[in-house]
This record gives sequence, C-alpha cells and structure tokens, in this order.
Amino acid sequence: MEYEKIDIGLDMLGCPNRCRHCFVGWRPNPSLCGDDLRFAAEAFRPYAKKLTVYDWNREPDFGEDYREKWALCQELSTVPLEHFELASVWRLARDKNYAPWLKSLGLRYVQLTLFGGEELTDWFTGRKGAYQDILKAISTLLENGVAPRLQVFVNKKTVDELPQVLELAESLELERRCKEIGIPFVMFAHQGSCTGEAANLYPIWPTPEELLKIPPVLAEHTLRYFGESSMAAVFGREERQLYQELLQDDRTERLGQVESPVLYIDSDFNVSPNFGIPAKQWQLGNLKKDGPEKILENLARDRSPAQHVRASVPVGELARAWGNPESRRLFGKGDYTEYLLNHYCKKLEQEGSR
Repeated sequence: MEYEKIDIGLDMLGCPNRCRHCFVGWRPNPSLCGDDLRFAAEAFRPYAKKLTVYDWNREPDFGEDYREKWALCQELSTVPLEHFELASVWRLARDKNYAPWLKSLGLRYVQLTLFGGEELTDWFTGRKGAYQDILKAISTLLENGVAPRLQVFVNKKTVDELPQVLELAESLELERRCKEIGIPFVMFAHQGSCTGEAANLYPIWPTPEELLKIPPVLAEHTLRYFGESSMAAVFGREERQLYQELLQDDRTERLGQVESPVLYIDSDFNVSPNFGIPAKQWQLGNLKKDGPEKILENLARDRSPAQHVRASVPVGELARAWGNPESRRLFGKGDYTEYLLNHYCKKLEQEGSR
C-alpha cells in the first residue's frame, strides 16, 4: 500500500481558545515533544511517495519554539511545506518577532475571525481578551506587510452585531491600509459547518431572515470572496428542502478511496481523516497500538464508524433518522449530509452503550 502523498498533523500543544464554532472540538492542551513528531512521521513515511508533516491541527505556532518546530517539520517532510493563511492570534498579540517571520515565509494574508463586538467575540472564542488580541494582530500584521482577512460568522446570536464588524474595519481604515501594502482587503461572512463544537449552535443556526440582516457592504465582500451571485448561494438551502430531497436519495458513498489522505493525530495518537472530524466516530485507530498499516487499511476499507455508516446506509435513512422536516436553517448539501451522518453515528453509539 503506497499513497501518492500523505499529510499528517499532530496536535502537539493544543490551542489557547475554546471556540464555540470549532470543528476539531475541545481537548486538554497536551505537551508533546519533537520525538513524538518524529515517531508519527516515520510511521507513515514508508506508505507515501511524498510526506508532509505539521506539528498542529488546532492553533498553529502556539508554542514559544515555533521556529524550531517549523524547521523540524520541514526536515521530516519530503516536499516544501505551505504555512497556509492561518496563524496564532495569541502569538501575534504577544510576540513582536512572529509577524516578520510569517512575512518571511511568503504569507500575504492571515485569517482572523470575528463574531460581532468585543463581548460576543470573546464569548464565541472562549476566552476573555480574544477581541483585543485580534486588534493587536491586525496592527502588527499591517506593520509587517501582511493583510488581515476577516472571517465573520453569521447566526441568530451574531447577526445584529455584524454592523460592528464593518465599523471596526472602517475605523481601522483597512481598505486603505491594505491597499498601501499592495494587497486587497478581504472579508467574508458565512455560517460555517455544523460539526464538532459548532453542532451545539444548531438552535441559533441562520435562517433566510438572517440573510436579510447582513449589511450590504459585508454581503458585497462575501459574494466577491466566494465568487457567487447571491447570498443564498453562499449559505445554501433550508433544511426542510434538503430533507425532502435527501429522503429520496438511496445512494451510499465510500469515503476512504483517496490518493492523498490528510490525517489528524491527537495527543493520544488517535488518527482521524480530515474529511471527517477528530471524534470517536471517525477514528481509524491508534498509531501506537495499531500501527500505520492497520490505520491506512481501515481508511481504505471505510472501517471508521462514520465511514462504515456512509458506505452502507443510504442518505435517505440518515435524513429520516435525524433530519428536521420543519426547519428553515440554511445548509450547503454536503455540510448537511455530514451533519446528519455525525448525529446518526452518535445515536448508534448511544444505543450501543445501553
């Protein structure tokens, strides 16, 4: 068994936040060492023509030794790494050397997440002071020639505070300041995916009424970012419509037939594929107990509980078991199918534990 490429991300240090929209979920912050990363890399190396290794799957660059960890990841990878347009807001607000280092890696944008004003953003991020850290991050990024890209989450709790995001962008003159460093200002709104911690936000998930409240300027930026002609295209359709459509769908799908898997590894060395979430229903096994070959075999043969369900249970049954025929909540079809799948698996787990 040899894959064209395998990407692995080991959760070595965790994250300073406990974001309520987080799809990877909340776990205690671990403290793994370089030998742990080497172990994970060498375990999968024989099974990939190309290998990329990352020391995080929650907050990147969270640790003080982020430079050394980046160098170790480069050493363990067989191809150059991409840093992605994600960074530690915690570190941007506290480490004057961090933004210049990001710039040296070629980053043009760093994505920052807002939910409205200060109190609401702190609440959704899960720690007091998060909003002020974002303000500091914006300043230090711009001072170093990197543009902040603002991601704004829309739901029934945030929608009335969206004008505050625009007021912030205007007061900080982000359009002008980004233009001065030669990078267009970007911001966009969406609802995210109803998975992981965000599944708990289902009661406040947006409906068509919330779309009408999104400020026109934010909507303009959003359509430009996603390349769509309407906000309805960005946010998807009402659950009741998707429910009726999926009831007629008798298809199953094998998810594990991938040429280049991306694997999340938690601090206990449980492994999950990135097309799911790092939760029990998606676990392929434990790297230390089961070994890489068994994990990759489980991936290819759809043996994680969620993969097995998706490969054997028609979509219509998932909808019947968990869908809401009255709900006007907005979902993309793929996101809604994953929402149904995760809840179906939890239901099976609960029934099995009785």
